[in-house]
Amino acid sequence: MPKSKRNKQVTLSKTKKKGREHKETIVNAIRESVEKYNSVYVFSFENMRNLRFKEFREQLKPTSRFFLGSNKVMQVALGRSAADEIRPGIYKVSKLLRGDSGLFLTNMSKEEVESLFNKYEDYDFARTGSISTEKVELPEGPLEQFTHEMEPFLRKQGMPVRLNKGVIELVSDFVVCEEGKPLSPESARILRLLGIKMATFRLHLICRWGPEDFELYKEGLEDSDVESA
Repeated sequence: MPKSKRNKQVTLSKTKKKGREHKETIVNAIRESVEKYNSVYVFSFENMRNLRFKEFREQLKPTSRFFLGSNKVMQVALGRSAADEIRPGIYKVSKLLRGDSGLFLTNMSKEEVESLFNKYEDYDFARTGSISTEKVELPEGPLEQFTHEMEPFLRKQGMPVRLNKGVIELVSDFVVCEEGKPLSPESARILRLLGIKMATFRLHLICRWGPEDFELYKEGLEDSDVESA
């Protein structure tokens, strides 16, 4: 008799959530880093690519440290108000940890940091839901960049294709994506096959804190916005 599926053992170790101990570790690491480094920055990011970010982080490891994760945990580490901040004025940094953002602590000069962040960008393939930066349309005719084995796959992506003497061809013009509209899963796959990169991974400085000063970078932000956050 086959074993009942009801009696099947299921391990829960893979779904274990990070608890209080993990959060306390992050809080302590941030507080130790504030004492170690001269400046603290808040930065935002768009089109995050983990591998590229890891490379950027490793490049700056000798002089700096990054923190990404729960904004609330990072806020607790720095202090959410003047009453519980760990260094004078650093609660302003905490107020600007919103959305897709992180902390960058460093001993590099202000000029070096600004130059690195302003120049950094990396192009990659856009993912499902990303906004198309241009219209991509394929004209009717042969698609010689694809081998004949790919015809079924392209058909599944909604492309009107057929095989003609072993060559894939479009039987009519086909619009892969429209500028300004979200990419469907099919559009994202086709763009990748075509080698068209629409996503730019960028980092933007929002503010800088030092022992003696505080500076806003993001256009349109003022000190009053920090106080009211």
